Amino acid sequence: MLFPTVDFAIFFIVVLAISWLLRPYAVPWRLFIIGASFFFYGFWDVRFTALLAGSIVFNYVMGLLVYRSLAPVRVIPGRPLAEAQHTEGRTPATRWLLAAGIAGNLGLLGWFKYYEFFSESLKNSLADIGIDAPVPLLEITLPIGISFFTFQAISYLVDISRGQIKPMWPLDYATYQSFFPHLVAGPIVRASEFAPQLEAPPRPDRIPVTGAFFLIVMGLFKKVVVSSYLATELVDPVFALPNEHSSPEVLLATYGYAVQIFADFSGYTDIAIGSALLLGFQFPANFNNPYRALSLQDFWRRWHMTLSRWLRDYLYVPLGGSRGSRIFTNRNVLITMVLGGLWHGAAWTFVIWGAIHGAGLVVERLLRGDRQPSTAAWAVTLRWLVTFHVVCLAWIFFRAESAGVAFDLLARLTTAWGSAPLVTPLAVIAIAGMIAWQFLPDNVFDTAIVRLSTVHPLAQAAGFAGGIVVIDALGPSGVAPFIYFQF
Repeated sequence: MLFPTVDFAIFFIVVLAISWLLRPYAVPWRLFIIGASFFFYGFWDVRFTALLAGSIVFNYVMGLLVYRSLAPVRVIPGRPLAEAQHTEGRTPATRWLLAAGIAGNLGLLGWFKYYEFFSESLKNSLADIGIDAPVPLLEITLPIGISFFTFQAISYLVDISRGQIKPMWPLDYATYQSFFPHLVAGPIVRASEFAPQLEAPPRPDRIPVTGAFFLIVMGLFKKVVVSSYLATELVDPVFALPNEHSSPEVLLATYGYAVQIFADFSGYTDIAIGSALLLGFQFPANFNNPYRALSLQDFWRRWHMTLSRWLRDYLYVPLGGSRGSRIFTNRNVLITMVLGGLWHGAAWTFVIWGAIHGAGLVVERLLRGDRQPSTAAWAVTLRWLVTFHVVCLAWIFFRAESAGVAFDLLARLTTAWGSAPLVTPLAVIAIAGMIAWQFLPDNVFDTAIVRLSTVHPLAQAAGFAGGIVVIDALGPSGVAPFIYFQF
């Protein structure tokens, strides 16, 4: 079920009304939300509801086992309690159970997402050395959202093993993992962020309704108008047949995809956060003007922030983080980004995308050293230009169907000067406008929401309804799935 559809609008209105009627009743409300979430997930393919249910049961049981394996925490004088929990609470059984839980989750993800990729890579590698091996190739359908709910499950198990949280009540955990606003494309919400909101139900009169609807309408505009227009009129044609397009078209399509994927994914996030707010839940922010970043490190503090911190806390830090030598720190950065690229998709293009970001982060560390960057206007502008174009270079590999297509696009950037019918004023305005959007003052939308909240509710409703009508008129006849659904 896609957010910008009549189906979802009807579904959400019904769920919203019943949810608030049942909110005072803990068990009925949880059962209803779980049922609604499974209906939402099964709308694409009902078979995968069994997969989601199996993941919930497996991780709930593993969470209990991990928790029961922890030793009593021994607080050592002079050491903080959090450190004692981390170092003294784990036992060998904890580590084995945690490893089994993580292996189970990654095994599920690997089977559905990576089996075809690795089997084809193995077959091609053997063919290169003259071995014709009968590697079985299976057509496996990728369940929507499996990467997101798997990462949430892993964070739940790890946080229990670290003594940071306790196992949730069974219905609470099922609600947490299946909650439909974040189920298929995030944000990646941690149990420590979600559980307290289950325990303390909000009052309906304290829901920031104006801010929620503002986010939903803004998200719809980004997805239905900006992302869809750039995809159909510029990006898709160029990336499908790069050798038929000129250098200016390839260049603009590269910028266009950078804007398209931002509008698409941040648009989804806005709708998800707004929908959750109306249901009484606060999700963590996932974007913070990423195209105003002055370094790749800054970019990853602003882009898909819930994934960035997941990779930091559950991959980079366990690898050793920055605790070792510079060589080992750089190694950890590269491994984290390459695996982060592979998480996005089972293809070498995603590995290259992650490697570009990893190598860029390492180069930044080497060049920066211990020095503070210059704040001169020319230096800030140069850093922004370099960062933005490295990000755009990586996006070429992210979007291309194959590495060969990506290199064709790079070649066309400098060798195919000529007419450019796809470089239209509207496309340029859409791209430039969304990039300029990144440089608005940080509080501009908060201020707008505060002022809008003082308007009469009927006038607000009319304004939001009018905005949706305009968005529907400007958008295409059909809405393509969100880009991150495939991950």
